[in-house]
Amino acid sequence: MTDITAGLLPEGLRDRLPPQAAAAEHLMRGLLDHVASHGYERVQPPLVEFEESLAGRLGVTGRQELLRFTDPVSRHTLALRPDMTGQVGRIAATRLAHIPRPLRLAYGGAVLRVKGSQLRPEREMLQVGAELIGRDSVAAVVEVLTLAVAALTRAGVTGLTVDLTLPSFVADLAAAWAGPAPIADLATVEDLLDAKDSAGLAAGGASLYQPLIAAAGPAAAALAALGRLDLPPALADRLADVADVVAALAAGNGEGVAVTLDPTERHGFEYQRWIGFTLFADGVRGEIGRGGAYSIVHPDGAREPAVGFSLYVDGLVDAGLGIVARDRIMLSLGTPASVGDRLRREGWITVAALDGDTPAGCTHRWTGDTAEPLEGHA
Repeated sequence: MTDITAGLLPEGLRDRLPPQAAAAEHLMRGLLDHVASHGYERVQPPLVEFEESLAGRLGVTGRQELLRFTDPVSRHTLALRPDMTGQVGRIAATRLAHIPRPLRLAYGGAVLRVKGSQLRPEREMLQVGAELIGRDSVAAVVEVLTLAVAALTRAGVTGLTVDLTLPSFVADLAAAWAGPAPIADLATVEDLLDAKDSAGLAAGGASLYQPLIAAAGPAAAALAALGRLDLPPALADRLADVADVVAALAAGNGEGVAVTLDPTERHGFEYQRWIGFTLFADGVRGEIGRGGAYSIVHPDGAREPAVGFSLYVDGLVDAGLGIVARDRIMLSLGTPASVGDRLRREGWITVAALDGDTPAGCTHRWTGDTAEPLEGHA
């Protein structure tokens, strides 16, 4: 067995050092404080659950992200959570099932996945989110989506893009178009749409789906293109609901947020229902959040509508957000504790000297009656 080099961490894991560790905590606190101000109450699910229970609340993609091990106490298989949304759903369906709806819950903490992606190699991430349980109406989606946008904007994120998707649209369309689209099966259609293979659709006798590929883009144009299709009333109504969401976003954020729509995107939205969304921003690698409407399954099998979002803090930290510079003042040996208390109340970070040397990182020195800037910090 090869010895592990001291300080080496498993692939996809890392240490957060100053000031990034403090920035991550600052961002998490700010995001959670913002959603709390809108009535979302904090819950704190455990890092580990029984694998069978946790896997049952995740989509196919989520199941693949479970890191499993055997519990030495119960002898059952446990799993580390790759996402907290399902855990919040479990809490809502069991311990908080008696609370009147809509129920607003918020959460924040670390999640761990089996492996990262090429775009996001990290396996451990900080996730912050909010779930509105008991409703998945246009008003509920608008509340949750605008809350996510506002929380990110307050955190200093700029150049936001909201990429909307319609997770079950293609499947519902296939059911309505079963006669005029004699292609092998739905999976074939979805694979060709994923590949944006317009020629393949035509060759398979499913040219009716070709406009879905061309429709992807700015939300207004995409909705107009989809509206020209021969849609059953239920899907036409769904597009009208999505248009209402887009209009509400524009009204609430002016020109500050770009909104796009891809009616064929479905990866990562296995358990979402009529609408899903992904959030991107200028200067931040990969997605910074996602969410949508979904169902929570209760122990008796009943389904309850919900809508929520998850935000990923690490990308914001890597982009330089959340770092708050504060002056650090050195207190010489013998400085009364009351002086340090007063300076901290005034907003200083105090660093007590343990000898005659100035502690590293200090910007000022307490002279006994005033704060004196150190060289280079005048």
